[in-house]
Amino acid sequence: MKDLKMVDLYGQYVRLKDEIDQAIQEVIETSAFINGPAVRTFTRHLSDYTGARYVIPCGNGTDALQAALASLHLQPGDEVLVPDFTFIATVETVALLNLTPVIIDVDPDTFLIDPASIEKYITPKTKAIIPVHLFGQCVDMAPLLKVAGKYDLKVIEDAAQALGSWYTFPDGTRKMAGTMGDIGCTSFFPSKNLGAFGDGGAVFTDDEALACTIRSYVNHGTQKKYYHKQIGINSRLDTLQAAILDVKLSHLDEFIEARQQVAAWYDKHLGSFPFLQIPARAPNTTHTFHQYTVVTRGIDRRHLMNYLKEAGIPSMIYYPLPMHRQEAFSGFPFYNRSFPVAEKLCNTVMSLPAHTEMDEEQLDYITTYIKNYQNG
Repeated sequence: MKDLKMVDLYGQYVRLKDEIDQAIQEVIETSAFINGPAVRTFTRHLSDYTGARYVIPCGNGTDALQAALASLHLQPGDEVLVPDFTFIATVETVALLNLTPVIIDVDPDTFLIDPASIEKYITPKTKAIIPVHLFGQCVDMAPLLKVAGKYDLKVIEDAAQALGSWYTFPDGTRKMAGTMGDIGCTSFFPSKNLGAFGDGGAVFTDDEALACTIRSYVNHGTQKKYYHKQIGINSRLDTLQAAILDVKLSHLDEFIEARQQVAAWYDKHLGSFPFLQIPARAPNTTHTFHQYTVVTRGIDRRHLMNYLKEAGIPSMIYYPLPMHRQEAFSGFPFYNRSFPVAEKLCNTVMSLPAHTEMDEEQLDYITTYIKNYQNG
């Protein structure tokens, strides 16, 4: 049996080696390492894939969030609603721009913002909300967009973990994660559904004016070289990364299907275990399973993880500490307040290997070993 890994990036590369090597070689031969033709080609293909009218590539997913927020011209102290159970980039970008993050607890089953809980957090200072499509499935966007429209809130989707997931609206319309709000953001971190060989990110929007502002912001605030209309940042997607991503994009649906098959195996073989809660499915969305995250029940999570480790089975905790308990936010009003769902999840969630290169032998080994676990 092949060694078990949380993500088998090398195995995926070997499968696509000829295509990727050729794409890299073409970039080297042109030596257009910054804003080369491959960046434009990938951007066009990603627009076609997602349905987003405008795609602006950038250096990473965090920069994508920062650029999205900056483009809205919010004022210091304006409030942005964010979930408590997420990666810090969602919240830190709000704080970096001197805006005020307002933490919202999440649904205990899906780990996502519940649109029904949003209104009680809205004040006259609230200007935007960042729904996070966590672990590969979409927030229930129809009711969220309805609330946002009622209070004139901008919606910035954090789709870093859910590129390729589809959401179905009540009228039957389907849209991809990252294309439903005013702006969407994604990451091409190597382990993501669509992963580069380094950092990378992109911003999506259908609004031409926002696209122009964001494109300028990630290029030092300029639309014409050496003429700067706004303060910006330097955040570009390398041509080499764009070439690699363009190859992988043509296989993304295959990657997603492979992850879904892994999840289906886990669901079937772990669903009856009393000490594990398998991932719940959010309404109206497909799931790409960037992570397969279970909730442990009535057991010592670390004991189970160590048991798996002894058998060569890796596992990870996403996330061990909620945003409201991060020391970086000690100066904010939400620090150390009570958000019981996020706190419980941080103490009980555990992610199992779920990636594109897993085979049935590996999956059988993992689930059989878990089945034989005895709580210590």
